[in-house]
Amino acid sequence: MRRLFPVTDETAAPASDGVPGTPGAATAAREWGLDELAEAYAYPVGVPGPGGAGGPGAAGGPGGSAAAVAGAAGPEPWLRANMVSTLDGAAQHDGRSQPISCAADMRIFGTLRGLADVVLVGAETVRQEGYRPARARTDFAARRAAAGQGPAPAIAVVSASLDLDFSLPLFTSPLLPTLLLTGAAAAPDRIAAAEKAGARVVIAGDGTGVDPARAVRALADLGLYRLLTEGGPRLLGQLVAAGVLDELCLTVSPMLTAGDAQRIAGGPSVAVPKRFELMSLLEEDGFLFSRYVRS
Repeated sequence: MRRLFPVTDETAAPASDGVPGTPGAATAAREWGLDELAEAYAYPVGVPGPGGAGGPGAAGGPGGSAAAVAGAAGPEPWLRANMVSTLDGAAQHDGRSQPISCAADMRIFGTLRGLADVVLVGAETVRQEGYRPARARTDFAARRAAAGQGPAPAIAVVSASLDLDFSLPLFTSPLLPTLLLTGAAAAPDRIAAAEKAGARVVIAGDGTGVDPARAVRALADLGLYRLLTEGGPRLLGQLVAAGVLDELCLTVSPMLTAGDAQRIAGGPSVAVPKRFELMSLLEEDGFLFSRYVRS
């Protein structure tokens, strides 16, 4: 792993062998440790920990935003997305993201989960990717404890129909109860089945669907401010259209797939394209790991 942006004295160091275009000792590719990745992907200063209390995990790293995050009514949540795309824009291959990922991408995936209070995910992605509960990781235990977080992030599933298999481990054996975000008109029998399985149902819409802004606010009202979404594309498209996405962590995979796979965000286009600013760019084995923040 090496940092390409922002450019620093280290990244701009001359090549050690004098050959243009080759990395010097300071920028040679190597596997980054947990602390380096956690620093590179830290939530911005001002994003509170669970319950609204700030913690060491809120400090911004080299690629982070230095601005405090606070609204007129108090602390505001920060919603980041983590997605992967091929060079030709495919977010999946054969319906799953794993074939276009890599080991470094999975290390960043684990780091982002290790920093989050809750992982927001669409019901279709839960079904296709075989989602399991987030697990506690020893490497993150001290960091999460210092930030006032539990041993692992909760999983929050967005579903209008609640057409989910409640016998799966995601519902029967999570470290924290799985949250189900749905609309007020959701079928009562499905709500009852979800609650019987141990899930916590959160109403975040007036009809059958979920309002993205209400979903984000509902999670913050539960004391969950450091939000991470892993898609899928339809959910991410809804979050983008609602204007509630603060950050995109995008892995660009050096692969071409062709076909008709979805892009990272689907659904209706926005009236005016959303502008994001590049905050960080890392590289390993041809994969690019970018971090963009809303302008």
